[in-house]
Amino acid sequence: MGTPVLKIGFWMDPIESIQPFKDTSFALMLAAQELGHKILYLPKNGMSLHQGEAKAIMQAVKVNDDVNTDFVQLSNSVEAPLTDLDVVMIRVDPPFDNEYLYGTHILGRVQKQGVRVINDPQAIRDCNEKLFATEFSALMPKTVVSAKHDAIRAFQKRQGDIILKPLDGMGGAGIFRITADGLNLGATLETLSPNESQLVMAQEYRSEIVDGDRRVLVLHGKPVSHVLARIPSQGETRGNLAAGGRGVAEPISERERKIAEIVGATLRQRGLLFVGLDVIGGHLTEINVTSPTCVREIDAQTGTTIGKDFFRTLFNQ
Repeated sequence: MGTPVLKIGFWMDPIESIQPFKDTSFALMLAAQELGHKILYLPKNGMSLHQGEAKAIMQAVKVNDDVNTDFVQLSNSVEAPLTDLDVVMIRVDPPFDNEYLYGTHILGRVQKQGVRVINDPQAIRDCNEKLFATEFSALMPKTVVSAKHDAIRAFQKRQGDIILKPLDGMGGAGIFRITADGLNLGATLETLSPNESQLVMAQEYRSEIVDGDRRVLVLHGKPVSHVLARIPSQGETRGNLAAGGRGVAEPISERERKIAEIVGATLRQRGLLFVGLDVIGGHLTEINVTSPTCVREIDAQTGTTIGKDFFRTLFNQ
């Protein structure tokens, strides 16, 4: 008997706006298609409940990796029960706002009816990408999370050079570096936590960022063989590709493998099967659980087949 054809839905931001050469959702779609499965696009705002039954707008998808335009062909949209699907991949980008929250509740409902949802909706709600990392604080740079300006000022005085970031950002948005002189700390705190109204993460600055903010992909609790070192552009602190960083694929280090194995056991236990760890200088800084990226860059530079490996493991369990 051959492998059964499964229906895999991708709940994601507008598919027409993606850049296929670097989009991980596209890579996963392409992998599922090449393995013979049927893929469907679920627009972010297309889910609904009808007398308690979870439905979604769906469009069958064909993806083409050989062209820069017309890289996706969509069928006419239909509204159908989410239970028609075998798997739903959550690929909506942060921020984790109310609409994102409601979507995970709906997907959690069909998960109980036998649809596999990745990553687990409850785990995504529980595991803020900044705060979750603090469960492994021994692996992290020195870190304080507080809304109180005095607490962050005291941390900066002790540490000198620090990084400040909001808890709901992505792609390097809202990240500030404060150097040892403390210049612009007050203005930064007013921006990130006006009137001490929002929690802010303060981390010790790691000078190893010049060698890259390294993305370690962890699939089914196990690290991928190569990482993507996202190297900041000249005059920039952030290595994020969205902030102009340059991505260089390199073999995973022993330290990174150890971090991934320690964290990976918890990830798998919670149903977080497709995750990206951010590591700077051998220190864990974030755990990305919503829509981790960098598959295309690693595959293109090393010949890995991360998407196919992910689905083969998923369907063989």
